[in-house]
Amino acid sequence: QVQLVESGGGLVQAGGSLRLSCAASTSIFNFNAMGWYRQAPGKQRELVAHITSGGTTNYADSVKGRFTISRDNAKNSVDLQMNSLNPEDTGVYYCYVRDYTVRAYWGQGTQVTVSS
Repeated sequence: QVQLVESGGGLVQAGGSLRLSCAASTSIFNFNAMGWYRQAPGKQRELVAHITSGGTTNYADSVKGRFTISRDNAKNSVDLQMNSLNPEDTGVYYCYVRDYTVRAYWGQGTQVTVSS
């Protein structure tokens, strides 16, 4: 069973930055994809950013140019650098990984709140 532990959420003013980190309990070389989803109050969970084992990245249009996803092989983590935050970025951010059997694992979520 893969365990994912997220950190880095919090309260920030509009225009500020946060960095989320998701540490896996096993080597991230076991995963062919990693990423972040978020869920705002009253809305469906949506993909924020995704990175493959080959380093290909994909972002939601709403975060392109502001967010950057990266993998840290030494720390077995996937990080999300979030800049120029706005209130629409508020939500619970969930880390996920997908292994080569296409099984997905999810973190517990971390709250991000952006005040105007």
